[in-house]
Amino acid sequence: MEKEVKFSLVFRDMWQSAGKYVPRVDQLVKVAPAIIEMGCFARVETNGGGFEQVNLLFGENPNNAVRQWTKPFHEVGIQTHMLDRALNGLRMSPVPADVRKLFYKVKHAQGTDITRTFCGLNDVRNIIPSIGYAHDAGMISQCCLCITYSPIHTVEYYLNMAKQLIDAGCDEICIKDMAGIGRPVFLGKIVAGIKKIKDIPIQYHSHAAPGFNMASILEVCKAGCDYVDVGMDPLSWGTGHADVIAVQAMLKDAGFKVAEINMTAYMKVRSMIQEFMDDFLGLYISLRNRMMNSLLVGPGLPGGMMGSLMADLETNLESINKYKAKHNQPLMSQDELLIKLFDEVSYVWPRVGYPCLVTPFSQYVKNLALMNVIQMEKGKERWSMIADDIWDMILGKAGKLAGPLAPEIIEKAKAEGRTFFNDNPQDNYPDQLDKYRQMMQEKGWEFGQDDEELFEYAMHPAQYEAYRSGKAKADFLADVEKRRAEKNAGGMNTKEPQVLTVDVNGQPYRVTVAFGEVDPAKLGGTQAAAPTAQAAAPAGEGKDILSPLEGKFFLVKNAQETPVKVGDKVNKGDVICYVEAMKTYNAIRAEFSGTVTAICVNSGDAVSEDDVLMKIA
Repeated sequence: MEKEVKFSLVFRDMWQSAGKYVPRVDQLVKVAPAIIEMGCFARVETNGGGFEQVNLLFGENPNNAVRQWTKPFHEVGIQTHMLDRALNGLRMSPVPADVRKLFYKVKHAQGTDITRTFCGLNDVRNIIPSIGYAHDAGMISQCCLCITYSPIHTVEYYLNMAKQLIDAGCDEICIKDMAGIGRPVFLGKIVAGIKKIKDIPIQYHSHAAPGFNMASILEVCKAGCDYVDVGMDPLSWGTGHADVIAVQAMLKDAGFKVAEINMTAYMKVRSMIQEFMDDFLGLYISLRNRMMNSLLVGPGLPGGMMGSLMADLETNLESINKYKAKHNQPLMSQDELLIKLFDEVSYVWPRVGYPCLVTPFSQYVKNLALMNVIQMEKGKERWSMIADDIWDMILGKAGKLAGPLAPEIIEKAKAEGRTFFNDNPQDNYPDQLDKYRQMMQEKGWEFGQDDEELFEYAMHPAQYEAYRSGKAKADFLADVEKRRAEKNAGGMNTKEPQVLTVDVNGQPYRVTVAFGEVDPAKLGGTQAAAPTAQAAAPAGEGKDILSPLEGKFFLVKNAQETPVKVGDKVNKGDVICYVEAMKTYNAIRAEFSGTVTAICVNSGDAVSEDDVLMKIA
């Protein structure tokens, strides 16, 4: 009897692996019937991780998007699955246990069938609680082995991990080859070994960029894999996934039973994807992410992260070249920065204990490497800027690292008075739902159907507040207009700041959009008549606290923290605010003791390197 292999369309990850955003809910609802009409998918990845945050960045409600997007697939019996970051839930930083439990209840009620849980450290202590949460909510628990290639990550390592998860009651195993660097024979041995432990459903997820994944798909299917994740044109290959047409043809020729593809419907979906890209999503997609690149075999960076990496590089390249221009040094090209980054990732990764390069730890390693490159290009020392979330990974607060830390990292931790942690990571993050309930009641906000608004606020507090105020949508629409103007040069005078008016649910916002290097004094910022809009404190006397990098300014990163106010006394070394960059909150500390005399930007505002954030006298 022919072995059957079923296909899952990773529609969410296709977009995330290409660029910054996924389609809006109206676009998702439009494309769903054509995906169904293709007739070849047993499963569709609908949400998870970046999907939730992207909707908040749009200024849209992600709960509404999940409900509408999953509904048509349910009606025809196609299973929906989502990505869960275990201890980190749907965000980049750890989540309290009560929020994790509510997460499962909410997502099942919204229409998600399968939760694909992974820990970037492959620490089963972070994954196993999610098995129980999924079962309690009525969901299928699919647990991941995050694949990487190192002296530590052997076949035996992965089989031992799989056995622990199976013994803990998971329903399925996902071989999450997020960077596509798993060698084909190596992966086949893992799948065959798992099937000997238990004949459990196995799903293979892989990215195409390094060039291994078609051979890997064939090997894992020969070893007994049941489901294969696929993409489709024009968002297949490159940093994305193998196209369903090629995978289907290869497996069919190899003697596997596979579903037929309705090519008329395929072309409909293909046309719609291009339509969405032409609308605005293509403004956030680097052409480099559409290409295969064997250089990725070395650093092993995941496809889902490469989508945003090129945008990050553009921003940081500008910062580096501003410095070089001021110091009469030759400017750097993007290719030069990319190679320096890849080399630095290869240097950093083993020294911070070989965390699997998957969210959030791929971002942590990449961010740390990029910060090292930036600092060294500006004449500073390596390791001179390490975000607190990255320290938590290094210190063991997020889970056990696979390998040992380099002596230079241990010495730096000791020099800064940081302590290592060996107990259960969840113990570091106490329950918080009651606090968020109180905050919502004080604001007059409803908890929402199935407590979904409470969940969203607790999971993404800063982004949720920006969404509720209308600021998120105003900033997003302004950024789209800026990018369109840059693309269509000549349609707008790009040498001077432009004042645009954007409409957010009937509320007009005046937004100043700057192109290139401009005088900050000419910028008016984002202004809104909405009562929730917060005015920046007037500038007072004192020394400037400057932003060390480009990103978004926040006074706090969660409800446990109390924001600094004008008039507060602070001590040298105190955390006074954050700059969120590349999905990581970078703590800004007081450089001296004194009194805060001015807070010069609003929470959620974009800031550039060397912008004045606060004044302290």
